[in-house]
Amino acid sequence: MAEQRRNQRPSRDGNRSGGRPAAGGQGGAGKSQSRGAGQGGRSSERSSERSQKWSPGDDKRPARGGDRPARGGERPARGGDRPGRKSDWKRPADKQGDRTQEQAVYDGPELPAHITGQELDRSITAQLKGLPEKLAQRVARHLAAAGELIDSDPETAYQHTLAARARAPRLAVVREASGEAAYAAGHYAQALAELRAAKRMNGATAYLPIMADCHRALGNPEQAIKLAKSPSVPNFTAEAKAEMTIVEAGARRDMGQFDAALRTLELAPLQSKNRASWVVRLRYAYADTLEAAGRETDALAWFHRTYAIDSDQLTDAAERAEALEKRQTES
Repeated sequence: MAEQRRNQRPSRDGNRSGGRPAAGGQGGAGKSQSRGAGQGGRSSERSSERSQKWSPGDDKRPARGGDRPARGGERPARGGDRPGRKSDWKRPADKQGDRTQEQAVYDGPELPAHITGQELDRSITAQLKGLPEKLAQRVARHLAAAGELIDSDPETAYQHTLAARARAPRLAVVREASGEAAYAAGHYAQALAELRAAKRMNGATAYLPIMADCHRALGNPEQAIKLAKSPSVPNFTAEAKAEMTIVEAGARRDMGQFDAALRTLELAPLQSKNRASWVVRLRYAYADTLEAAGRETDALAWFHRTYAIDSDQLTDAAERAEALEKRQTES
């Protein structure tokens, strides 16, 4: 999920059971039949006699214990009018108290009718199989709703992930989703906490770039750089490496180290012929840093190079280039 989200959203720099057998079974039935036959049929006669003598509603049936009347008719309520059982009682709507904040989070936003939970990737639903069926379905629906809304309404998406987390807080996939939604909604401290929890649960390192960017947003660029130097980073995919490079360069800029930021980006495959989104983002970050460093001519060239491969218009490279050209003309 982490990698899918990075493809879609620019970073801050641009971006039991079988049936139970009946009691007695066949053995019990055989015993009863043998017993009746051995008594020469008397069992059947006594049964018939008992049936006529003790049938329900027979007025000649003697009362138990002498004078005690037989039970019949409707049983009066104990103590007069008996109130309804607790399980049937419900406070009138106008007297119901407001939901607590914790209850509201557990309930989460209203789930769209078209969201079933089947929209999730199989790798995610597989991690929900340890939950009871109904619980798993509810969690899956909240996660699916979050995935649908994270780009258009990240705050509501985040609330959906909180509802999922309230029900299944020990699942890494739930904490991951909550962290990514919090990141998208701008709740960087919460995002960092959730992704740390997910990492402790599954040991994954794919969250490191987002965690580093959260540190930047929280004013801790040194911590971002520290994560960028993690031993696992060299083993990242090209896309994840690019993401971490962009974040590291941004952290250098936050510290006023523009030359170090440029050197960090120059070690990345800026000249790659690949037109993947991560190349687009690398070039854009480089052009943006060049402009911030006062190298406008170089920046203009790299904004054009970015625009040349940005077929999905992930960036505003064309507008940035136009603005630079206009400024240079006027000067």
